[in-house]
Amino acid sequence: MPSPFPGMDPYVEGSTWMNFHGQFCAEIARQLSPKLRPRYVALLTERFVTDFPEGLAITTASLSPDVGAVENVPWPSGASQPGTLTAPLHLTTVVPESVRHFSVEIRDRAEHRLVTSIEVLSPTNKHGDGYEEYRQERDRVLRSSAHLLEIDLLRHGQRVPMIDPLPQAPYFVFLSRPETRPVIDVWPIHLDQSLPLVPVPLLAGDPDTSLDLQTAFSNIYDICSYDIIIDYSGDPEVPLPPEGAAWVAERLRAAGLRP
Repeated sequence: MPSPFPGMDPYVEGSTWMNFHGQFCAEIARQLSPKLRPRYVALLTERFVTDFPEGLAITTASLSPDVGAVENVPWPSGASQPGTLTAPLHLTTVVPESVRHFSVEIRDRAEHRLVTSIEVLSPTNKHGDGYEEYRQERDRVLRSSAHLLEIDLLRHGQRVPMIDPLPQAPYFVFLSRPETRPVIDVWPIHLDQSLPLVPVPLLAGDPDTSLDLQTAFSNIYDICSYDIIIDYSGDPEVPLPPEGAAWVAERLRAAGLRP
């Protein structure tokens, strides 16, 4: 069953995101690979990003602490106590976690040099230490001769650094070509729009190929059975503004997923 939305599904932005992210990147590589042969290859790559949530309530259910909380038990009368003092409390602290992050690299087959980096942003790329790590990785690509295609299908968190203000939109695609930097191409995407067909640039002299983001999204939604994973009876985990929430509710009613 297809998604009830014409483009990005705001319900995917919640707890299902990390599974979706890996599958979506793999689908992008699968879509591009036959178009790139024989000169180029599309490779699914992974790295680990530091996730240190800011302003979030951390519970013991979301952590795997090395030491748990224990009750202080008084020593029996007359028993000898150890030489070290016992702390009055044992509490769980927040420790940064390494989160697996996928991306797609297009490389030329002959020299294996990076031609185009395709990044699908995750929450770990958009806040705290993970945002700074991503900026450093992004700067490395922008200082090179490689193209950079960034796909931001998340409404919360920091956007990529820009001098010119971005329009109001929940989702974006950014394409940076080395020959036109610092000016980049921007696709704002609204809730009622399909995800765009975007160019994927290659080496000089070769024409752009294309990436159909809506087809990639729809394929993964169907393959992973998100229609039965997602509970559409309530609101999305990532809240929508009032006008967006009203549109989503009407869309779900029209699809028979809301009374």
